[in-house]
Amino acid sequence: MTDRDSLEVSWFAALCDDDYEFLGVPNPELASSWPHCRDITLAADRNGFDNILLPSGYALGIDSVAFAAGVAPLVEQIQLLLAVRMGEMWLPQLARQLATIDHMLHGRLTINIISSDIPGETLESEPRYQRTREWMQVLRSLLNGESIDFDGEYVKLQLDPPRVRTVSGTCPPFYFGGFSPAAKDVAAEFADVFLTWPDTVASVGETVAEMTERAARYDRQLKYGLRAHMIVRETEAEAIEAANRLVSKLDDEVGQAIKNKSLDTQSAGVSRQNELREAAGDDWFAEENLWTGVGRARSGAGAAIVGDPDQVVAKLHAYQDVGVSAFILSGYTHQAECDLVAQHVLPKLNHQPLTW
Repeated sequence: MTDRDSLEVSWFAALCDDDYEFLGVPNPELASSWPHCRDITLAADRNGFDNILLPSGYALGIDSVAFAAGVAPLVEQIQLLLAVRMGEMWLPQLARQLATIDHMLHGRLTINIISSDIPGETLESEPRYQRTREWMQVLRSLLNGESIDFDGEYVKLQLDPPRVRTVSGTCPPFYFGGFSPAAKDVAAEFADVFLTWPDTVASVGETVAEMTERAARYDRQLKYGLRAHMIVRETEAEAIEAANRLVSKLDDEVGQAIKNKSLDTQSAGVSRQNELREAAGDDWFAEENLWTGVGRARSGAGAAIVGDPDQVVAKLHAYQDVGVSAFILSGYTHQAECDLVAQHVLPKLNHQPLTW
């Protein structure tokens, strides 16, 4: 059971070309760009969200690190959950960039660890997660201000830490998700928050139980986060109507092409999202208030919590009751749904950034 007074509620900035009025129908005004993603981030800050995910996708939009540096001086209270792909940048430079951005945020940086393939390079799951393990270990040491003498398979580095340090002097928390055995083992040893994608409440509870056991083998404890889409309206009928409208112009071949642009289309997590959608009824609901229609045109998080405000809050509380203490939410369009969630859902939740 999770204390309902300890909950982080985050939003999503669509840096990865993932914003639509009608899913699968591109709108140039909603494409990933500095002004569009900035406006989403500022709306989430203004609306009282605790954190916002800045995703990373090589072929899908603008750069997450550069965006974080640009938007950091503009936000007032929100944290930034900055996605960085392990292996994509030179580790010492990445550590300096992250520490600098943390200063620009007055200590409000959090880090989303990404383990998908580096653009132009493909690795099998086991070696890819070994590379991620080494990068996470060395990056944490550098951000903790520790000298490095590391001789691994993918990282070979002897180096003093950079002079620039985070505001706290320690590494910001690592948010990390993955569903293969290799990914779960890396998360158990090195993550702070294990992220899962939308699933049935029972399945999320099983994941929390499994990861708690895995982390205990390393004498560690994890916090748990859920990444999900939201469609909340004043009535359930209006919410279902909005969900159906979202996919009303979707061509399945176009949806599959959109999904294939992602670098993680063959991952275990994506496979589970496909299974969830295939097991859903004709209305795309996998269980009460969990609608999988989003996954028809999206790799990764492929389901939305759909309902009236009380139903949505009850669903979030159900996930809390099986161990989730952080939600990373989004909706279409991202700024409009941000306003709706802030109006209808946030006032019913006691939330604050996670403490460490």
